[in-house]
Amino acid sequence: MPYTQIAALRACDVTADAGLDAFRVETGRGVRTLTSLALAGTGISPRTVFQRWCEVLGHQTRYASTRMLADALDAVDGTGLGGYDRYFDPADRQPLSTPIDRWGHTPLAATPLTARAVAGIVRMHLDGRAPTHLQPTARSQHPEQIAAPDPVPRVLLDPGYYERGTLARRHAHGLLDEVDSVLADVETRADSLLEALVDFLESETARVPADTVE
Repeated sequence: MPYTQIAALRACDVTADAGLDAFRVETGRGVRTLTSLALAGTGISPRTVFQRWCEVLGHQTRYASTRMLADALDAVDGTGLGGYDRYFDPADRQPLSTPIDRWGHTPLAATPLTARAVAGIVRMHLDGRAPTHLQPTARSQHPEQIAAPDPVPRVLLDPGYYERGTLARRHAHGLLDEVDSVLADVETRADSLLEALVDFLESETARVPADTVE
């Protein structure tokens, strides 16, 4: 598949085949099926990879916290992401792959990866140069400089805490979408008022006799 088609994929364009180790991809120019035979000798299961990504997308939908996602990925028993695919909507028309910054954050508004970014990621993996993602470490201090912290009472958050926060972010994003148009309208009206003021001053100046103008 061309990188442009990969970058344009939406969540609803990919469907896992329950009976085979494969998934189907709707490219807009037909349906393609990727099976384990296409990756023979690599030990990679296409359906497992896609299922794992659905777990990540489902976790992001349920909890908008990269720290919680990192903890789930680092779970010792390997079940940290189990079951979150039920929060993933296979009919979602949002981009299937979005950019992730150096701190592990994704854009507030779903933004697809560019074809150039997809090509760069694929090329690094094929060349064996895939970057290693390291957990950020706290700045070290000398033991004598570390004061014993006061015990902080643990705050228990209710199960709907992250869901309410996610809804609030989406609501705020919807409100901010109109800021550019509002500012553009204000600028247009200001220009119109200024133009009208200049025309008025010029017309008043023209009405004053020349010999009275000092």
